[in-house]
Amino acid sequence: EYYNLRKNKGVTEEQAYQIMKDPMYYGCMMVKLDDVDGMVSGAIHATADVFRPAFQIVKTAAGVKVVSSAFIMEVPNCTYGSDGVFIFADCAINPNPNEEELAAIAIASAHTAKVLAGIEPRIAMLSFSTKGSANHELVDKVKNATKIAKELAPDLLIDGELQLDAAIVKEVGELKAPGSPVAGNANVLIFPDLQAGNIGYKPVQRLAKANAIGPISQGLAKPINDLSRGCSVEDIVNVIAITCVQAQGVQK
Repeated sequence: EYYNLRKNKGVTEEQAYQIMKDPMYYGCMMVKLDDVDGMVSGAIHATADVFRPAFQIVKTAAGVKVVSSAFIMEVPNCTYGSDGVFIFADCAINPNPNEEELAAIAIASAHTAKVLAGIEPRIAMLSFSTKGSANHELVDKVKNATKIAKELAPDLLIDGELQLDAAIVKEVGELKAPGSPVAGNANVLIFPDLQAGNIGYKPVQRLAKANAIGPISQGLAKPINDLSRGCSVEDIVNVIAITCVQAQGVQK
């Protein structure tokens, strides 16, 4: 089966046979053929080792242009977000998304917020600038991504560009972005690139003792989820539970 999928890419039958000895590829093929409903891996594998076979075998869902990831962050004793619950994205897959990709990540993360976290998304497109406080091409990328996301999903509450404090702290949001429907009340935080996203979730997890559930894949045809190599048993159980919920959604 893998040979049939990849023969146009120059893969021979012997190569396909050898590749299927890799548990990452074998697991993805089991998902593809509906022998299993989803896959969780990554405790001893790099993210690229998990998602490379997923992209080749399971591929993206219909209409999806970019696969991304999100964390459900549960921050104890926190009044920000939705009583301490946030979505952080993208923290694992896309190193430097362009404007269109960043907009798509925001829209996918809104779906994750609703379906998997049970919260109504209020999306902040994060930057080191708030509403023009700085001029830079990196700021322009976030501004343009916000505009695109609003055009594609006008029903979503989304705003940017916003600094983190303006996004989640009411008093700061009112000062820096008066009239914003999101500032001071955001619960979905979209980071401008992977450096910011991957670095951003880890201090919250480690210093604030947050429960970081994920990374949760967004945009694959069937659920394939990665784990941090620093994961605990509880982390693994949480991602398995999320994968089960995603699989139920695919079956519907």
